Amino acid sequence: MLEAIVAWFGALLQTIKVWTLRHYYRFTSAWSWRGQHREIPHCEWQIPTVDRVIPARLYSNEQGAGKPLIIYIHGGGWVIGDLESHHPFCLALSEVTGCSVIALDYRLAPEHPFPAGQDDCLAATRWLCDNAARSTPCNGRLLVAGDSAGGNLAAATCLELTPSQRENIIGQVLIYPVTDHHSAGFGSYAEKAEGQMLTASLMAWFWDTYLGAHAESEPAAQRAFPRRSPGLASLPPTLLITAENDPLRDEGRFFAEQLQQAGVPVTYHHFLGADHGFACSNGPSEDFKLFTGQLADWLARLD
Repeated sequence: MLEAIVAWFGALLQTIKVWTLRHYYRFTSAWSWRGQHREIPHCEWQIPTVDRVIPARLYSNEQGAGKPLIIYIHGGGWVIGDLESHHPFCLALSEVTGCSVIALDYRLAPEHPFPAGQDDCLAATRWLCDNAARSTPCNGRLLVAGDSAGGNLAAATCLELTPSQRENIIGQVLIYPVTDHHSAGFGSYAEKAEGQMLTASLMAWFWDTYLGAHAESEPAAQRAFPRRSPGLASLPPTLLITAENDPLRDEGRFFAEQLQQAGVPVTYHHFLGADHGFACSNGPSEDFKLFTGQLADWLARLD
């Protein structure tokens, strides 16, 4: 009886923590971007797949018909982000690039632990590979992008596409991505364990919540760790961004080196003094403006 009560109380605390962090993330993002909304038409969308319909939001840029469609996968530790937390950033992303953007509303943990979110992103991207040219304002080519946990899902998605589907992907943008488990031993997890919004302990909680009943070492979980994939050479040209004050800093830098060694064209930028979240969640700072300039230049060369 006591064990049941303890388990129930633990589940209640988990529910409260998840609810609080989700609402806090939405609030802080909205506050950081207040007064900065762009005039980009957007609408709710649904992507049909074999198993389910995946919600999304389409941002239609008037220049988008001649440019790639950006598939955007939001961050938030696979637990707390959503279309609303990243809405201002997606507006800015469409404005800066001139591309239409489709943001995926994949399922979140703990309600839907791994691999639900990863499966959603893969299924949606596969559908868009086959249908984007006739259903969205774009030139038929696709760019997959994501921040933090969304960067993890973007890379994992590109790794699992078929060769014919990869032909539609012209590049990927990984913004301070998660590439391996928190136990992998990267020095930035110790050096930047505290002192910024994303701490090492919070990142560990995100991983535990996301993986759920899956152990980090079991074979079924390995597709959650892009750094461990034997297929890195199949990835498209990559723009990879890291931030100084971030437990994920070193794994992002290492992943850029891995991709280069695998023969993938990589453009890597590191932001000294910047915190995790600077590109998407903290509003139009000077670092954000520098990042978007780099993104626009990279995309112009890529296109």
